[in-house]
Amino acid sequence: MSQIPLLVELRQELAAAAPIGGADEVGVRRQWWAALAVLQEMLVELPSPHGLWLAAPLPALYEPSLLQRFHGWVWTPANPANQRPELPGSSPQQQKLGPKIWQLLLNESDGTDPLLVLITAKLQVALALSGEPQRRQLLVSFDQQLLARLLQGLGARLSADNPIAALDLQQKLEKLGPLHSSLRAAELFWPRVAERLAAAAPSLTLMSPPKESPNASGANDQLGLLEALAHEVRTPLATIRTLIRSLLRRQDLPTVAQTRLRQIDSECSEQIDRFGLIFYAAEAQRQPKGERLLARTNLAALLLELQPSWENQLQRRELQLDLKIGVDLPAVMSDPALLEKMLAGLMDRFSRTLRRGAKVKVELQAAGDSLKLRFSGNLNSENTLEPSPEAMVGPVLTWDPGTGSLQLSPQATQQLFASLGGRFTERRGSNLTLYLPVAKLAIVEGCEESNVNAF
Repeated sequence: MSQIPLLVELRQELAAAAPIGGADEVGVRRQWWAALAVLQEMLVELPSPHGLWLAAPLPALYEPSLLQRFHGWVWTPANPANQRPELPGSSPQQQKLGPKIWQLLLNESDGTDPLLVLITAKLQVALALSGEPQRRQLLVSFDQQLLARLLQGLGARLSADNPIAALDLQQKLEKLGPLHSSLRAAELFWPRVAERLAAAAPSLTLMSPPKESPNASGANDQLGLLEALAHEVRTPLATIRTLIRSLLRRQDLPTVAQTRLRQIDSECSEQIDRFGLIFYAAEAQRQPKGERLLARTNLAALLLELQPSWENQLQRRELQLDLKIGVDLPAVMSDPALLEKMLAGLMDRFSRTLRRGAKVKVELQAAGDSLKLRFSGNLNSENTLEPSPEAMVGPVLTWDPGTGSLQLSPQATQQLFASLGGRFTERRGSNLTLYLPVAKLAIVEGCEESNVNAF
């Protein structure tokens, strides 16, 4: 390591004990954002009120409550006028709103991959991205010795860049106490990152695909715009939901406050899932010939699992649920994780067409070699809204001027259900019907039919 460390050398220090990565740029960025989201959720849940963070080439933390409590040191690139972009909290007027953010100049040799070192009394961790193209990797370490070496290098770099900022870092570290390996945090961290990545919508990218035609290029541009829009919507909703769930752990909240917070939590979850479906639909548009692995799915059991959340959702709209499930229905072939999200989307879509006081009827019954799932309401009554003409918004969305809501277009919905092996029909303002194929049973040699089935 050079006498005045470059940030690229600190990333190399972090990568020294890690195997060579194999991710592309899109994949590794998804891992980075998932790791940042989980890390900030863990910090919000901790009782530790203070901490510090060092980052490059831009601030990594974005949770407002953390930015208000934590002291920061950020290396940023210069713009063409050789001036650094102004960060929140770096000006004297903004410093009054929270702890100071020291802003340092990034050298051309430092590299542009993100780096974050975060230290609190309870949780201490370093994150970075590193690697050549197509061999990229997310680096995360909770190890005390490695964190000590990184902080020593960052301290030396600060001493060269701004001695006062270096002294401030040293004083803040002393107040937080000795470094330690956050082993328990590491045990909690990785499963939560895996869960977030598994639940995330398929990755979309703003990079231009190979041009097939002007129409195809325009459609892909719109899909890229959807990615940016969904990020702007889902990120603050996820932050709000995290804060709400941390508040609900308190024992001193009044019952009314708990009820309201749970309602907000449910609404946030519904909207996050709704935009997740938009991502799935956009992915199906980008890769219409992609195959999806289907498995035996107990649709009747899935509906019973969804019933409590549906009832809560409908109660907020002053609607009622009437669920009827046939007896001894067979399993269907589908993707249970995506099917659950699609069914939630159907309930949201259909319930928006009904006035207050109406009843949503959901019926599951056999229909030849398929199971038929039908959503219907109070037909030919004052409880049904007069359907208004929908307007297409891009490749996968429609806008309903009557309800003011964005929904998946019928074509996109049909395409998603087709990828699940099903068929979807809709009569707006009347009913929605889904057909899913019954699973074919075959005995696997050496196994009992009741335990193992092949298709």
